[in-house]
Amino acid sequence: MKSDIIFSATIKKRGINPYVPVSEELATQVKENWRKPLPVLVQVNNKPEPPWHINMMPAGDGNFYLYLSGEVLKASNTKVGSVVEIKLQFDANYKPGPTHPMPVWFSEALAQNQPAKQRWDELTPSLQKEILRYLDRLKSVEAQNRNTQQAIHVLSGGKGRFLARSWNE
Repeated sequence: MKSDIIFSATIKKRGINPYVPVSEELATQVKENWRKPLPVLVQVNNKPEPPWHINMMPAGDGNFYLYLSGEVLKASNTKVGSVVEIKLQFDANYKPGPTHPMPVWFSEALAQNQPAKQRWDELTPSLQKEILRYLDRLKSVEAQNRNTQQAIHVLSGGKGRFLARSWNE
């Protein structure tokens, strides 16, 4: 990775989500004056090659959360409490808006719930992109159904957690 920002951190947990805190100072080195989800290429303990594409999420005070999926933890052989070396780089190939097609099963669920469909249409392109990327990775019908139900629930105004966020609270 070129122009790496390298630092050590302890993997923490926020709700059920493992993350590494990224200070405003470090985030500014990645991309100056960025206050929305920040697309980065990430390696944890030099894994994987090529690096993961992840959006760091703003904490609201200039700092960011770098959420680490189970896939990231497994590949880097780490867990909550592990001290890790993080390599970050701005993802220069980032394109706003959805890049994954909407799965038919999710499109059908949205079509059957007008409030959820309206809220979906009001989401920022980057959040739509993040949701579609997540849904694209779901392999089992059970996971697809479970996540579709949760997405429709929060998009239609229900309180809950989906994609490492509290919705409608």
